[in-house]
Amino acid sequence: MTLIIESVVLCLIFTLMVYLMSRDPIKTVYNYPPKIQERVKSLEEYKDKIPTNENKIVIKLFACVVFLAILAFVLKYVNGCDTFIEAFGYGFLLWTIVNLYDAIVLDIIWFCHDKHFVLKGTEDMVEEYHNYAFHLKGFLIGEGLALVICALAGLVVQFVL
Repeated sequence: MTLIIESVVLCLIFTLMVYLMSRDPIKTVYNYPPKIQERVKSLEEYKDKIPTNENKIVIKLFACVVFLAILAFVLKYVNGCDTFIEAFGYGFLLWTIVNLYDAIVLDIIWFCHDKHFVLKGTEDMVEEYHNYAFHLKGFLIGEGLALVICALAGLVVQFVL
């Protein structure tokens, strides 16, 4: 039952985070399919509004570190994980649930079909906005990232907390 409650809470938090970021979709242009990114970068009206690639990397690394700390703390003090394998396994399961929710509900169902996310100047790129393979690939990349973050969280639980 705890897994279900945690999964629902995490999916709600993630949905809120995506909603808040989506209020200005240009700030998340690097989460769009590559052809849309290319078009947006070529449009004059977005010239100084697109975050730099370096900013994207710094923000994602910072988010990973913060998430790692929170995950390790929750695994240890909420779920009672004491070993690497417990923390890694439970953390990976939670991550996979949220990652799957993100890929199917937030990306394929919401992003691909909500006109709010269609950036001005890309309205003709319907096929790219419906590029489900891009989001499924993102899911697989997320799973790879999960292996690293959850392994680090497992090490923190095992040796630090």
